[in-house]
Amino acid sequence: MTEITANWAAAHMPRTARAVAALPDMTGVRLAMSMHLDMKMLPLVKGLAGRGAELFVTTCNPATVRNEVVDAMRAAGARVDAYKNMPEDDWMTAIRTGLDWQPTHLCEMGSDFTHMLLSEGMDMPPIRAGLEATGSGINRLKGALPPWPIFNWDDLPVKEGLHNRHMVGLTTWNAFFTRTLLSLHEKNVLVVGYGSVGQGLAASARAFGGTVMVAEVDPARLLQARYDGFLAGSVPDVAPLADVIVTGTGAHHVVPYSVIEDLKDGCFLLNAGHRIDEIELSPLAGLEKVDALPAVTTYRLVSGNSIHLFVNGAMANLVGGEGDSLNAFDMTLAVMAEGIGHIVGAGEDAASGVHLLPRSVWERACA
Repeated sequence: MTEITANWAAAHMPRTARAVAALPDMTGVRLAMSMHLDMKMLPLVKGLAGRGAELFVTTCNPATVRNEVVDAMRAAGARVDAYKNMPEDDWMTAIRTGLDWQPTHLCEMGSDFTHMLLSEGMDMPPIRAGLEATGSGINRLKGALPPWPIFNWDDLPVKEGLHNRHMVGLTTWNAFFTRTLLSLHEKNVLVVGYGSVGQGLAASARAFGGTVMVAEVDPARLLQARYDGFLAGSVPDVAPLADVIVTGTGAHHVVPYSVIEDLKDGCFLLNAGHRIDEIELSPLAGLEKVDALPAVTTYRLVSGNSIHLFVNGAMANLVGGEGDSLNAFDMTLAVMAEGIGHIVGAGEDAASGVHLLPRSVWERACA
């Protein structure tokens, strides 16, 4: 990454700059971070190191790592254990190494550190508080909680209502258009999941000319999709109608292979969710395939139909594109910085369990 690119990012993220400047002296803080390693994270990492924090950084998704960002974070003073498309074993070793590093605080996207500690019965590091950015990370803990407070900032109106609702859908479709050279016109688009991410995917797809359908297991959200004017039902019922299917649930195998087998010829599969396993991919390994484009792999199904998998089922907007715009992500990253300031300060005194990041903390980023 060039210094010019890094400076451009910093110049267009003023909220993040203000939030970082307001952080307390972080000397003695050992912060382990698991997150997407793309350019927009660099101003925060540089700022934390500049405030005296010791940093261990790894990824929450190997497919979204940018190696040039890893190099830049190391140059800023962080210890970074990650590289693009690192195998699962190497990734888990990195998570374990970060825990052996004895962090005092955690900043996670997906609860990788916390989940490993709880699932493997490891000795607890001297962690005083943690920050979690994703609903899937909170759900992954399944009520098994560590002896420190975890502050959830995924459900904040400025995260769920802005980033999740508006930017994921917009940037997912931008990546699709750029990498496939196609639009959504005259295409039936199935959005799987109608939480805030799914709502944004559906609204953006309709704005970009697609005929949109929704699949949702929650009856209230299914009804909401119908009230929003979408044909809605279960994945098996509506998937055979689709030309493009996109997932945005944070859940496991929401598009199973049994459904993929019945898709129409030429159907595209995309994942906009946090993890790569929303689409059941392993059965595809035994099929005939061709790399149709750098971002598109075409598989020949037993039925004779072909399906197109976008960026191997990884997070479409960050692997196929650049993710959020700098100015939009500035709000998200500023909230993250304010949250880190909270967990190294007053948040340490909270009771164990999951807490919503206090309004008095995150609203400072709105100014």
